[in-house]
Amino acid sequence: MEGIFLPPCRQRFSSPRPHDVMMQESNEYFQVLRHLYGKSLILEDTSAFHPVLRFYFMDAIAHLDYTLGVMSFNFLSVKNEMAREYLRWRIDEEQKGDRMKFPGFINWLKTRDEDRYNNLPMMWRDIYDCDDPAGYRSFRIVLDPDSNAPIPSQFFYDAIEELFDRNFLKTLYADASLAKLFDEYSLTCP
Repeated sequence: MEGIFLPPCRQRFSSPRPHDVMMQESNEYFQVLRHLYGKSLILEDTSAFHPVLRFYFMDAIAHLDYTLGVMSFNFLSVKNEMAREYLRWRIDEEQKGDRMKFPGFINWLKTRDEDRYNNLPMMWRDIYDCDDPAGYRSFRIVLDPDSNAPIPSQFFYDAIEELFDRNFLKTLYADASLAKLFDEYSLTCP
């Protein structure tokens, strides 16, 4: 068969390979990611959320998604690459307008109204409280920068439930109490 070129056969993957599915099904963080993807905002009018609170609500979800994605999939998977690109964009976006005042607002609320502060989702309290070592490191949620231990999966379940709690979501609307407090803080802070 000299002179005849036969292109190599392409493998077709119509479904995940069996060992990939088994690994994902047994991965506790993949199960949490599925839990996150099962949440919905269909009953909310997110366009009526206070713009800064909406930004940081979505930011918390994006960081949850990325952190769980890195713990569930290969670091260089397409899913994780897309999430990193999106989170890079958000770095510049958080410096626009009143968005940069949000971390200060969380700390102001802690001193002004401790009960209200304690009712915020732990993601916001842990990440933005200047007395807490937690933060985002390379877009991942890190609760203790001095520890190499993985974050327990229950933390992520709890964080998701708090972010999607109906009572919390009600406070995100532009005319709601938390939004009014943020506007009050924005007028008084430098």
